[in-house]
Amino acid sequence: MIKKLKGIEERFIKLEQLLSDPAVISDQKKYRDYLIEHGELNKIVPVFREYEGLLEEHKEAKELLKDNDLEIRAMAREEIPGLDSKIEAVKSQLNILLMPKDPRDDKNVLLEIRAGTGGEEAGIFTGDLFRMYSRYTESKNWAMEIVEKNDSSSGGFKEIVFLVRGKGAFSSFKYESGTHRVQRVPETEAQGRVHTSAVTVAVLPEAEDIDIDINPADLKIDVFRSSGPGGQSVNTTDSAVRITHIPTGVTATCQDEKSQHKNKAKAMGVLKSRILDAKVREEEGKRAAERKGQVGTGDRSGRIRTYNFPQGRMTDHRIGLTLYKLDSIMEGNIQEIIDELKTYNQVQALKEIA
Repeated sequence: MIKKLKGIEERFIKLEQLLSDPAVISDQKKYRDYLIEHGELNKIVPVFREYEGLLEEHKEAKELLKDNDLEIRAMAREEIPGLDSKIEAVKSQLNILLMPKDPRDDKNVLLEIRAGTGGEEAGIFTGDLFRMYSRYTESKNWAMEIVEKNDSSSGGFKEIVFLVRGKGAFSSFKYESGTHRVQRVPETEAQGRVHTSAVTVAVLPEAEDIDIDINPADLKIDVFRSSGPGGQSVNTTDSAVRITHIPTGVTATCQDEKSQHKNKAKAMGVLKSRILDAKVREEEGKRAAERKGQVGTGDRSGRIRTYNFPQGRMTDHRIGLTLYKLDSIMEGNIQEIIDELKTYNQVQALKEIA
């Protein structure tokens, strides 16, 4: 590990020199690439230098154990356990920083929320989840764009698809994929009985042109008039677009914009993301070394979370996390949940490495 970290530190120093080179500064692309790499290494190098400093302090303390002065030897004996603890903590931090990074983490993310079991109540909760994610997106200063939606007659949505643009968006949202269960008394329930409904969330990294290449001859494009709740037309022109990728059968629809051209561009973006997601899942399914018990980032059939409104409780079943602040969570304060899921996943990965 030390050898690898030394190499990282040398590269970091080299990048600092390059970033002050006039020839590099004048080349915007090269300068930007070096700046991004420098930023990534700057997360590791200060921690490594702290680690080296602690090792040096530990070495000096052990030398003091040989000192002729009894008081100095006693001080060294008291200092060593604390240094041991600090060294282990920083070493664990370095192990996490050196873990292979998911190349999708910095991508924009496409979220698809669909009402499941529970009828109209599921549609209402689909709207609640959309609002929760919208508030969280705002708190991160990310941009959000609705791609497709199908309104529910009682409020909320039968389904809604939206894109979140921001650095690290996928890394934050990727653990949201799965079935979200809600337990509460619906507004339409006269006798006050608690009902259970379910909503599914799919999380896909936004595909870029370099990620996937689609042959235009493999596409079937249909245009139609946009519709609102109950199927009524909300536009007088055929502006809505549905694109089908014939070889895979994957489809994407967009009717949110009034312009057919804009709807087509949005639908194509969704289509590419869905095809890329399917390919990634196929590859992951073939990996025999996939670690057991990993927090899933894509199993949409498994129940991952329960929102119990009568008790004000949220439980994430994958990691056994229970929080009694449901009102705050539904307002978009989900960073604590995301952090706990990330930490759990890192610990599992470190165990596998060990």
